[in-house]
Amino acid sequence: MDIFDTYSMTTFFFAVMIGFVLLEFLIERILDFLDSRYWSAELPAELAGIYDAEKYKKSQEYEKVQTRFGVLTSAFSLVIILCMLIFDGFAWVSGIAGGITTNPILQGLIFFGILYFSSDLLGIPFSLYATFNIEERFGFNKTTASTFILDKLKGWLLLIILGGGLLSFVIWVFPLTGKWFWVIVWGVLSLFSLFISMFYSQIIVPLFNKQKPLEDGPLREAVEAFSIKTGFKLKNIYVIDGSKRSKKANAYFTGLGAKKRIVLYDTLISEHSNEELVAVLAHEIGHYKKKHTITGLITSVATTGLMLFLFSVMIERPELSAALGASEPSFHMGLLGFGLLYGPLSLILGLIGNSISRKNEYAADRFAAEHYSALHLQNALKKLSVDNLSNLRPHPASVFFHYSHPPLLKRLAALEKWSAKEKRN
Repeated sequence: MDIFDTYSMTTFFFAVMIGFVLLEFLIERILDFLDSRYWSAELPAELAGIYDAEKYKKSQEYEKVQTRFGVLTSAFSLVIILCMLIFDGFAWVSGIAGGITTNPILQGLIFFGILYFSSDLLGIPFSLYATFNIEERFGFNKTTASTFILDKLKGWLLLIILGGGLLSFVIWVFPLTGKWFWVIVWGVLSLFSLFISMFYSQIIVPLFNKQKPLEDGPLREAVEAFSIKTGFKLKNIYVIDGSKRSKKANAYFTGLGAKKRIVLYDTLISEHSNEELVAVLAHEIGHYKKKHTITGLITSVATTGLMLFLFSVMIERPELSAALGASEPSFHMGLLGFGLLYGPLSLILGLIGNSISRKNEYAADRFAAEHYSALHLQNALKKLSVDNLSNLRPHPASVFFHYSHPPLLKRLAALEKWSAKEKRN
């Protein structure tokens, strides 16, 4: 490739990076505008019986405040990334790393360490405002200053150990394995993902939250009875102290095989009847019975393989580093450049993933309705949405781009339709 071609590709890569950063910001602002057109000062007829007028007014104010804050934080991030791209900020940071050491692994760790911690420190004022002003104002926040600080320090420690370890391995194995680089890294990352999927609740969660087995009583008996009824072997039912940070409620399923575990937030238990809680758990069990958990893991592994294959094709191109302003190519600059170029494909894969996820949510809802109760699940979903001040009337475009779960009204309608069909049959 001659100098002109190299210059042309460098310019092209730079233009794609700038173009996608701007496009992503523009899309988000368009979606914000479309959502704002659905805002209403009065309770819409379709939400009667779900929200009362006062609670709905509060949810609308919460949505407006979050949207405005999102615009501010996104604009700030946009300015930072554009400045780094246009004024060769990434090359400057790479120069600092190169001035400290010539070891490629240490260079990569220093380079990404400076970028991450600088970005995170700049974001702390926004996080503080979101937690101690917005969430506090609307009655959600339970996080103390000490919890906030400890969470931040623990998060940094995890990133250094896990992220730093994986990055070191990738940089170390690259020059040793040639064309098999992406296959080997893919295998290691896949095993790591499987390990985290199985042991996340046992290893990671305890660093931030306390978990305890659901105590004996009517709720545990009801859950175990339902598990036996559906042929779902479940011994690990835990309660997590979600109220340590927020009044918002949730539940999730994690693990595989003997390590599978259902976790209930204490805030969920305090606000719902036993029947509603079993319905929520029936939904989570539905994901497992419908093999959504394993197919999601397989899809994630396949997506990682695709990304690594493309990376192995692109990483040798010096234009990746040159597009970021570097005079000499390096692995860490090439990795960052590829990450920025991968953005459009990542967006497309994300849209596909969200579409599949929404379909899976309908299937899990149907499982819960078929094997337990559509009515109790509907009541639980309504309470969750109202207690969390959820936006129940998002624009369809916003749902398409961002929602991994269908909007509440769609889920309620699907449950109603399925129940009616069952009664007719």
